Amino acid sequence: MGTRRGVLVTGASRGIGRAVAEAFAALGDRVAVHYGANRADAAAALAALDGTGHVLVGGDLGDPAAAQRVVAAAVAGLGAVDVLVNNAAVAPSPDNRHGVAEVSYADWTAAWRRMVDVNLLGPANTTWAVARHLIGRGAPGAVVNVGSRGAYRGEPEFPAYGASKAALHAFGQSMAVALAPHGIAVASVAPGFVATERQEGKLAGAGGDVLRGQSPFGRVGTPQEVAAAVVHLADPGSVWASGAVLDLNGASHLR
Repeated sequence: MGTRRGVLVTGASRGIGRAVAEAFAALGDRVAVHYGANRADAAAALAALDGTGHVLVGGDLGDPAAAQRVVAAAVAGLGAVDVLVNNAAVAPSPDNRHGVAEVSYADWTAAWRRMVDVNLLGPANTTWAVARHLIGRGAPGAVVNVGSRGAYRGEPEFPAYGASKAALHAFGQSMAVALAPHGIAVASVAPGFVATERQEGKLAGAGGDVLRGQSPFGRVGTPQEVAAAVVHLADPGSVWASGAVLDLNGASHLR
């Protein structure tokens, strides 16, 4: 890998984000662990990283000003940011379920606003800030977006989530074209169901076998498998994959 890179991972307190932060740290990179609200989990994730030079940065990426401050704090703490991983997102949960036949108009619009703000506009704003930082340095770099299988197969109970992830994939492809002249590669991953802490109840419950049965491998993905793909796409040797959206769903949804 050569010199130690500065890597900003958004939403790195738990799950996929934490696994991504751990994977970069294991390579010797310096990582900015971002959190939205859960500082305690983020601090624990930071303390568990291999190596030194890592920093903690917090902020609600649904707020454009906060998104810019998060990148500035990462740059200040690490000295430079070479890789951005846009992982933070409002994920589907019982609290934000918004099937069109089930919720009031107020709940419908609130779900859409929050998911679009965090899942799409947050990455757009952090990407702008990191890209301008890289261009100002005259340095190459990489952006990897964490999208979702739901962008393709549909999310009827969480349509704002599916739409925001589809838009994130499209945004990444637009940025791949826009930033290539500056030596900045942009790609996305689209995970299927992943066994994070948040999903433990689903996997242990009556529907666990159904979820595992979605893949012909008979299981769900792991955060470490997603992290391995993110690290690969962020490697300078993977620049020719810029613009790609990599499916990571164990052949559970083919397109």
